[in-house]
Amino acid sequence: MKPKPQEKNERATNPTQHHWDEMNRKQRREMMRRMQSEDLRLEVLHPDAAGIDIGNESHYASVPPSRDSQPVREFGCTTAELKAMADWLKQCRIRTVAMQSTGVYWIAVYDILEQAGLEVYLVNARDTKNLPGHKSDVQESQWLMKLHTYGLLRNSFRPTQEIRVMRTYWRQRNDLVQSASRHILRMQKALTQMNLQLANVLTDISGATGQAIIKAILAGERNPHKLAEFRDYRVKASEGQIAQSLEGNWQEDLLFVLKQEHEGYEFCHKQMA
Repeated sequence: MKPKPQEKNERATNPTQHHWDEMNRKQRREMMRRMQSEDLRLEVLHPDAAGIDIGNESHYASVPPSRDSQPVREFGCTTAELKAMADWLKQCRIRTVAMQSTGVYWIAVYDILEQAGLEVYLVNARDTKNLPGHKSDVQESQWLMKLHTYGLLRNSFRPTQEIRVMRTYWRQRNDLVQSASRHILRMQKALTQMNLQLANVLTDISGATGQAIIKAILAGERNPHKLAEFRDYRVKASEGQIAQSLEGNWQEDLLFVLKQEHEGYEFCHKQMA
């Protein structure tokens, strides 16, 4: 159903019906004019709002001018400074805070403010980069506070603490899996450089047969027929085919690389376990 002309005009003249990132250029200019002139026709959705500009060395927090004689303050990144910022925001009767998801610097701020009982809005930085001209850290925090006061910012989803803990473990394990796969590739490269064509007879050298043969090579075995005896019964290639692929050019420097990469591969699996 198409909207009536009257409805279109209402939407065009009432940009507060949309989030900041959903507005067109004309609506944003109109919104900025009204906010800068303190137009009371704007609907205040979060009267107890603050804005924080996140940095790698310090953070700027901004509260409404009526709440403190110094409405914008700079705080360091240490835990003591962040707790002091949370205490100051609570003294200013702030209930909700908006800040940008800048790198990983926002995480500690988010956690401490959340622990202090404040509602934190995590905002995508791309949605707030439309203030014209050069913005200082002070202006950025004030701009975030104003946008949040009028309900123009969209809160990003952040899972609960239990899920965040599990996600940390899972990401660490995933990094170890990727590291182990890189060690396998470098082992394969060293074997190929010695003309040990193990990959042509084995689907994966990280399997039982491949690892048994590599361990025997690192222990000093060079006889291809004895190495082929480590063949698992499930491998399609015969012992003869495996032995033929293991007639290579043994080089000490490449054996050294093979040894280190194999140790790295086993270390990754130990960490995963």
